[in-house]
Amino acid sequence: MKKISIIGLGNVGSTVAYSLIERKLCEKIALFDKKDGLSKAEVNDLMDGMVRRDGHVEVIEGRKKDLDDTDIIIFAPGDIKIIQENQDLMSELTYTKTCVEEWAEKIKKSKFRGIIIVVSNPCDVLSSYMQELTGFAKEKVIGTGTILDTARMKNAVSKYLDVDPSSIDGYVLGEHGYSQFVAWSQVNIATKPIKELLDKKTITSIEKSTKTMAFETISAKGYTSFGIANATAIMVETIFTDAKTVLPVSSYSKTDGCYIGHPAVLGASGVIRDFHISLNEEEEKKWQESVKTIKQANEKRSLA
Repeated sequence: MKKISIIGLGNVGSTVAYSLIERKLCEKIALFDKKDGLSKAEVNDLMDGMVRRDGHVEVIEGRKKDLDDTDIIIFAPGDIKIIQENQDLMSELTYTKTCVEEWAEKIKKSKFRGIIIVVSNPCDVLSSYMQELTGFAKEKVIGTGTILDTARMKNAVSKYLDVDPSSIDGYVLGEHGYSQFVAWSQVNIATKPIKELLDKKTITSIEKSTKTMAFETISAKGYTSFGIANATAIMVETIFTDAKTVLPVSSYSKTDGCYIGHPAVLGASGVIRDFHISLNEEEEKKWQESVKTIKQANEKRSLA
């Protein structure tokens, strides 16, 4: 039986739960949240939403013992008010750092031996911290990375060229945050380089919107949820089916010595191997700047 535990039932965690149920990606989901009554309320609401639907997923209020036989933990605590006020994903670190400290100890003491997917922000820094505190193999602790950012880039390109976003090959790399960048030298459609299809002004506009899209959505809606839930569900499906799909997750880069968003092969055992794609000189500088940003945040987290 495929079982998932979701820690943190804010806008993201609850949407992830619904996405997993809709796609029938598991048989059981245990819900955890520090707010009294919220886990029970979400269980009731999700169960009501399954009436007269094909298939069934058991949804329960999580207890510590539920971690023991869980296959995947999805870690999603957060405080959207912090991002609303600061418009910087890194600003949540002080809060989410304490959430990792609280849960890493519980996870370590349990019999859990599965895979942890870190969704909370700042994703790269927290993935590293979760791995350090649990002592789990780096291949077993994975962040959602730049899957969502890559989707935003592909959506933007698709609108200009009138093609399915899935037909666009390429990645957003680096931090899931302001230092991210699009590796335009490797973006193409049917092997045709994107720079032969779009002018520089358009490409610059797309890259800017890719970075700021989250804050535009948050300004109007108050939060983001569907895109990141989709990214998380893609990871879950890839792991459970051992699909060995290449996704730009936040995984540990031995070359750079930190967790950072870049392509990796994902399967039943977690990250199987990663890829460092060829970058031009300008992109390499952006990559190094993103590595620096993440490492500085890791140092700040360690000193706090």
